[in-house]
Amino acid sequence: MLPARKDKFFTEQTPNVLGENMSTPYIIVFVTTPNKVEAEKISRTLIEERLITCANIVSPVVSFFHWKGNIDCADECLIVMKTRFDLFVTLEQRVKALHSYEVPEILALPIVKGSAAYLTWMCDNLK
Repeated sequence: MLPARKDKFFTEQTPNVLGENMSTPYIIVFVTTPNKVEAEKISRTLIEERLITCANIVSPVVSFFHWKGNIDCADECLIVMKTRFDLFVTLEQRVKALHSYEVPEILALPIVKGSAAYLTWMCDNLK
């Protein structure tokens, strides 16, 4: 087993199947919006407030889901945001305030590894 990493990017030591330690304080957050204008507004606001470092807008995405007793389908935009785990609660509150949906999709996944240069850039550009 490799020794535990002790740099600023690795806070928890979660071994993967190869025995390497994989965990950073960073996450990727997915948010869907009804259109590109709203996706851009949310992205720009969160970047200005330094709650995210980057937002990628993927459009269109076709979403199927249950809503109010029916199966629904919608053309949406998907925002892929990069941030830090400890900023998630504030980010979630801001997305809810800016979003037009009654129940917006706000999901986070861990970034288990990344290039040192990119993680440093993220660190330098967040609150």
